[in-house]
Amino acid sequence: MALHEIVVLGDEVLRKPGEKVDAFDEDLERLIEDMFETMYHADGVGLAAPQIGISRRICVIDVREEEEPFGGKVALINPEIVEFSKATDKTSEGCLSIPGLEEVVTRPERVRVRALDPSGEPVEIEVGGLFARALQHEVDHLDGVLFIDRVSPLKRRMLLKKWKKLREEDG
Repeated sequence: MALHEIVVLGDEVLRKPGEKVDAFDEDLERLIEDMFETMYHADGVGLAAPQIGISRRICVIDVREEEEPFGGKVALINPEIVEFSKATDKTSEGCLSIPGLEEVVTRPERVRVRALDPSGEPVEIEVGGLFARALQHEVDHLDGVLFIDRVSPLKRRMLLKKWKKLREEDG
């Protein structure tokens, strides 16, 4: 297994829709293992392939909640959200690709997702809470959407201004 560098806001791969995966082989298995290792090392609950510079529709999530399907841990290939609940939840979100920024984002409380597992078998899961939020966040990444796109234009401008300041301080 290997750690990958997490790309940050400004890298064009984060704004491109990921390419569908059609090869289910050892390379894919190794990439998924690397993604989990990279996510854990960064202390995240989800990671999408574009966040490590790979424009493919792969995401990993581990919300570490035993009551959730799969214990809250899953690797999904070509995921598609097929149903959203009408009820919504407002919670603060951050992103490994935009370190240092958080903002309250409104998302549906529950989602149903269709995808393929790492061996290419179809899966369908319905989840709520943090698992649903993480899934939506990661599927957004696969579509070239960031959490800052889910807030008001005013909040987005403020976040981008703060991001620019953080980058100047780091740099």
